[in-house]
This record gives sequence, structure tokens and C-alpha cells, in this order.
Amino acid sequence: MDITSFISTHRKLLALGFVLLILIFLATFPLYGNEYYINLLTTILMYTVLAVSWAMFSGATGYMSLATAAFFGIGIMATAFLEGTLPSPVIIVIGGLLSAALAFLIGLVTLRLKGIYFTIFTFGFVMFISQTAYYIDSHILGNAWGHELPLPDPGMLHYTMLGLVVVTLLAIYFIRRSRYGLVLLSIGGNEEAAEHMGINTTKMKVILFTISSAFMGAAGAIYAPALVHVEARIAFNVFNSFVPILMAIFGGMGQFYGPVIGAAVFGYLDRTLRVELAEYFMLVFGIMLVVVIMFLPNGITGLIQSLQKTRPIAKLLHRGKEEQHANT
Repeated sequence: MDITSFISTHRKLLALGFVLLILIFLATFPLYGNEYYINLLTTILMYTVLAVSWAMFSGATGYMSLATAAFFGIGIMATAFLEGTLPSPVIIVIGGLLSAALAFLIGLVTLRLKGIYFTIFTFGFVMFISQTAYYIDSHILGNAWGHELPLPDPGMLHYTMLGLVVVTLLAIYFIRRSRYGLVLLSIGGNEEAAEHMGINTTKMKVILFTISSAFMGAAGAIYAPALVHVEARIAFNVFNSFVPILMAIFGGMGQFYGPVIGAAVFGYLDRTLRVELAEYFMLVFGIMLVVVIMFLPNGITGLIQSLQKTRPIAKLLHRGKEEQHANT
């Protein structure tokens, strides 16, 4: 049996083994890695949650949400206010629930809008909640200088974020393979046709919007201590609405692991560019966003699938399948 027939026969086992190797690496890295790279990996894991959560909703329904920064920021502010008064796991749950509750209320109103109108509203919502939170925190509650959080243990922060990544990936995996996932795909394909089939599209969208936002809020609650100093303008940074989109598009939304690839690549670039090209960071980010949209509309996973369909590779795979049938 040559390599092509082996791959075609054991593709699922190879994929599972590869995933296990990555999990083992991530789970053991704090034992031997230095603090800088532990923090870098934690940041990449945080972006993974945001990118996967964004793709969970927008990739399935086709609704371009720019509200990620709002839900992520709610989790950050939850930790800023509750740190030291409640255990960390409880704060993480509260951050996720607050984001989910707000997403549910916003979804009931906005998910009746379609196309660009929904996108504009979610962007305006981020700006509104940012300014409102800043005014309340600084002028009413008297926290004009923000909140100082104790330095976190890098290893514990890493493991907590890794646990959230696993839960988020399991959620999107099972959602996409469930009956509910098929309903969502029908909405993304042709919402009018789905409505004619008797599907309550608004209800389905609100549910998924709420679920995905809960993960964003939980990610913010976990990541807040890494910021050390927190204030509303930092927590609700609108940049966090665009980065997950770039990551999801770059990795590809056709497969649930596509946003993970995008988060790994751009999470590393984000940290590197902020350090080495701080003055030109936004310019470089904008150029990358345009290039990805123009030349990689289906992302890395889409590019791989298209390459697999090219003639030389397709012949190799086809030959492997023929040899497998001949052997049986």
C-alpha cells in the first residue's frame, strides 16, 4: 500500500491523531515554555474562540456581524468589576451569560434586518455600548482611571482558555452536524425559501447568535487579567470586531477548523506586528484584509480543496482508491 492509498484509507484516523498531537502540545507547553510564548499561545487561543464563534453564526447564516467587540468587552468588564469578589469560574460564566443575554435582546430586534442593515447596526452597537460603558464607569461609578487587575498566572490562564477553545470547537462541530445546523445552512443558502418551508428563521438566528456570543463573553472574562489595566475604551476596542472576521475568512469557513488556522496565523502576526511595526500596524492589517478578501475568498481550506481537485493530485488520490479496491 503506497502513501496515497494509505492516506485515503486512514484519513479520519490521521486527522484525529493530528488533533491529539496539537492538544498534547498545547496542554504540556506551559511545563517547558517561557512566559512570552505561553502568553502568545494564550492570545492565539483567545482569537481562536472569537474567530470560531463569529464563524459559528455568520458563516452559517451569511449575516455579517460586527458586534464581536461588544460581547468580548462585556466579558472583560465583568472580570474588571467582579475580580476578587467571586471565584474565577463563576466570573467566566457570568461574563458569558451577560453577553448571551444582551445578544438575545439585540437579536430579537436586529435579526429581522437583512444584509448591510444588520452589519451597520451591529457596528453602531459596538460604538454605542463602548461610549455608554465608559460614561457610566468613569462619571457615575467614579472609575475614571479604569481598573487594575492582579497579574495572572500564565499557565492557569493558558489552561482556562484552552478549555474554552475545546468547548467552542465541540459546539460548532455538533451544531453543524445536527438537524439545527442543516436549518441554519438553508437560511444561509436562501432564507426566503427556508421561510416558505415553515422554518422560523428569526428564532433560529437568535438562538445561534446568543450561543456564539456566550463564548465571546467567556473569552473576554478569561483574557481580562492579561490586560492588567482595563477600561471601557480598551475592553470595547472596535478592532476586536474585525480581527476575527479576517481570521475566519483567511482560514476558511467551509470547515469548522478553518477559523482555527486563521487564528493561529494572524494571532502570531498580530503580536509580532504590534511589537515590531507598531506605527504601521493598522496599515499592514488593512492591506492584509484586502489581500485575503481578493485572493483567498474561500480561505486556506478552500484553497486546499481546490488543489485536491487539480488534475495531478486528483489522479494520485484516484489511483490510491483503485489500488485499495483491487486489494479488497
